[in-house]
Amino acid sequence: MPRRRLGTSGPEVSALGLGCMGMSDFYGPADDAQSLAVLHHALDTGINFLDTADMYGIGANERLLARLLAARPGEVVLATKFGHVRAPDGTVLRIDGSPAYVREACDASLQRLGVERIDLYYQHRVDKTVPIEETVGAMAELVKAGKVAHLGLSEASAATIRRAHAVHPIAAVQTEYSMWSRDVEAEILPTCRELGIALVPYSPLGRGFLTGAIRSADQLAPDDRRRVHPRFQDGNLDHNLALADALKALADEWSYTPAQLALAWLLDQGPDIVPIPGTRSTARLEENTLAAGIHFDEGRRARLAALLAEHAVAGTRYPAAQMGSVNV
Repeated sequence: MPRRRLGTSGPEVSALGLGCMGMSDFYGPADDAQSLAVLHHALDTGINFLDTADMYGIGANERLLARLLAARPGEVVLATKFGHVRAPDGTVLRIDGSPAYVREACDASLQRLGVERIDLYYQHRVDKTVPIEETVGAMAELVKAGKVAHLGLSEASAATIRRAHAVHPIAAVQTEYSMWSRDVEAEILPTCRELGIALVPYSPLGRGFLTGAIRSADQLAPDDRRRVHPRFQDGNLDHNLALADALKALADEWSYTPAQLALAWLLDQGPDIVPIPGTRSTARLEENTLAAGIHFDEGRRARLAALLAEHAVAGTRYPAAQMGSVNV
C-alpha cells in the first residue's frame, strides 16, 4: 500500500484510508465482530488510516475502535471528529464549535478511544455561531496540551479554511469528493493545495452508488440514511443509473471493478488526496485496496473525463436541511 502525507508536516498514511461510520450508524444493521475482523484485515493489508467521529453511533464507533487500538497499539493513524451534539435517540441537536465544547468533546473521545492522543482531530461541521478563529484556537490548545497531534476541518469553505489555517496549521480537510460530487474542485481543492493541506474525500464511492450495486432504494434497509438523500430517490436515482452503468462498462473494458476505477480516479487527481471508502466486508476491502495500484495514461484519463462530462448528476448531496451545513 503506497503512503501519502497529510499536509506539509502531518502524518504519513496509507493512500487509501478506511471510513468506519457504517460500522455503527446510518447504513442499516451492523455487527461488531464482523467490523473488527474488517478493521484487523485493513491493518494487515497496509491500511493504517482509520476515520471515525464522536457522533457515529453516539460514541459507539469510537468504543469499537478502542478495541482495535488496544489490540494493535502503534499501528493506527486515527482521525476522529467533534461538533455534532446528538440526543440519546440519535437526533442531532446542534453543531457546537465553542471552545468549552471543543475541550469537553476531546476529553470524551480520548476516554472512549482509550488513548492519550488523537492523531488527527477534525471539526466535523463548522459552527456558524462561533468564529472559526475561536474554535481552531481551542483546538490548537489541545495540540499544546499533547491531546491532539494534528488538526483538520470537515465541510469547510475555502474562506473558512484560510482563516483557520492562519490560526494553526491545518493538516487535512475532509469533504465529499467522488465522480458524482466534484464541487470541491472549484475553490476548496485549489485552496488546500495553495496552503499545503491534504484533501480527505469521504463517500468516494458515492455512498456505494458508484459500485453499481444499488439499483433501487428498495434494496436499502428501512433505517438506511440514504433513503432520504435526493440522489437515491425516485427520478434522480433512475437518471443517475446512467453514470453507474457507463462506469461499469468502462471498468469491464479495462478489467477492473467500478469501485476500483472510481477510487483510482480519485487517487489520480493528485498525491495530496487520501480517500476513505467505508465497508463492512473484507471482500470489498480487498477489492478497494487494489485501486491503489492502478495508474492511468493520458488516453484513459481522457476517456474518464469524457464519461464524467457526459453524465450530469441529478439531486443534491444531502437533503435541503443538511445542505446548509456543508462548505460553510
